[in-house]
Amino acid sequence: MNWQTITFDWNQARAFLVTAEEGSLSAAARALGLTQPTLSRQVAALEETLGVTLFQRVSKSLILTEAGIELADHVRAMGDAASRVSLAASGKSQQVEGLVTVSTTDLMAAHVLPGILRDLRKKAPGVEVKVLCTNSLSDLRRREADIAIRHVEPDHPDLYARKLRSAPARIFGARSLVEQFGRPLTKEDAPDLDFIGFDNNEELIGYLRVFGLKVTEVNIRLGSPSGVVAWEFVRQGLGLAIMADEIADRFPEVVPAFADIEPISFPIWLVTHRELHTSRRIRVVFDHLAEGLLKMPLRGTPAVSVRV
Repeated sequence: MNWQTITFDWNQARAFLVTAEEGSLSAAARALGLTQPTLSRQVAALEETLGVTLFQRVSKSLILTEAGIELADHVRAMGDAASRVSLAASGKSQQVEGLVTVSTTDLMAAHVLPGILRDLRKKAPGVEVKVLCTNSLSDLRRREADIAIRHVEPDHPDLYARKLRSAPARIFGARSLVEQFGRPLTKEDAPDLDFIGFDNNEELIGYLRVFGLKVTEVNIRLGSPSGVVAWEFVRQGLGLAIMADEIADRFPEVVPAFADIEPISFPIWLVTHRELHTSRRIRVVFDHLAEGLLKMPLRGTPAVSVRV
């Protein structure tokens, strides 16, 4: 290794990484227990040392530049390594066992997690995982769960969140239902179609309108707060519903319903509390879930990003 090429300060790199993860200097300063001016100076010093611009300020937000995105991946790996060093030094990395509760939707628990958790058993046989199925946001700060898989970014400084990727979603229906029309469905057909509700019909209408569909609650005559049950209604030909590609792809009897609608994308966040950095078992499960969820196959058609 050429030690002379390592010219930056780790504290500056850490300041940059936490700012990138938290999304603002003020949130990063709270997370590190520093003042905002001190943190700002550390980030600016790193930019000067490396000769690159890492952030662009847009309104009140900080957006990573192309150089910042590339650097964040490397510094994140450094942070993970530093965390493991700290755990090893404290003797907490010797034994990986105990209960870890993971909160996610019932659809993801039923159709995405089994393979990931099967591999986790081999990696950490002493860890017990309890999956809490809920379509609401579990409060990690009150320890309803240790780790949560969410589609919205948490906004509390006590939580550690990592955006894994964006996943495409479309409107699907049973092949038998879609083929009854004898032609490809289009947006113009939407007001005369039935849709399956999952939980909040008003929220669902908003998402359907993102797809450009002119629908109302009259179009939702059947639903269930259980995602698994609602999806079974779709499979049985009782109506159409929005679903992630990676789940719908597992059911050959279900097809994209509309010929003239592009997919949208939604973010997948992995969230835990700050104990991530001190609990070995939570760290192992968190990292394993991140690795597994990042490997999920995606359809080739690009998706339009939507904030959820």
